[in-house]
Amino acid sequence: MLKHHLIHPRINEVLGRAGHHSVILIADGNYPAWNKRGPNSELVSLNLSPGVVNCAQVLRVLLSAVAIDRVNTMGIPEDDPYAQQGEPPVWVDYRQILREAGSNLELEPLMKWDFYQAVGSPDHVLTIQTGDQALWANILLTMGCRT
Repeated sequence: MLKHHLIHPRINEVLGRAGHHSVILIADGNYPAWNKRGPNSELVSLNLSPGVVNCAQVLRVLLSAVAIDRVNTMGIPEDDPYAQQGEPPVWVDYRQILREAGSNLELEPLMKWDFYQAVGSPDHVLTIQTGDQALWANILLTMGCRT
C-alpha cells in the first residue's frame, strides 16, 4: 500500500519512470492540453467537471509523492487585461501549499509563450488536465532527486 497521498495508478507509473529534471504540467481547464505538450508527455485527464479537480488539489498530492526543484507559473503578459488586476489569487494558494509541504521553493513565472515552449520540451513527461476554472492556474513542476 502506498504511503503518500497519490493513488492514481497512471500518474504513479509515469512519475516512477521519470527522474531528475523531468517536467510535470498541472493544467487548468482552459489549457490546450492535447496540443501544447512535449513529445514524450503523457496526458492524464482529471477534468471531471468545471472546478473538479483543481490545480491546487493536484499540487498538494504531487508534493507528497515526488521531490520538486522548480515551480513555474504561467506569467501574465503586460498587455493582457488580467495583468492590471495583479497576481492571480491561486498563486497565493500555491505558496501556502508549498510551505505546508515543507518547501522553500518560490514561484517563478514564465511568460505565456516561454511557458508553452518549456512545456514543449522533451523533458515534459506528464500533463495532468484539471477542471480548474481559476485564471492563470497552470503550474509547471521540475522534478528533483531523492536525497
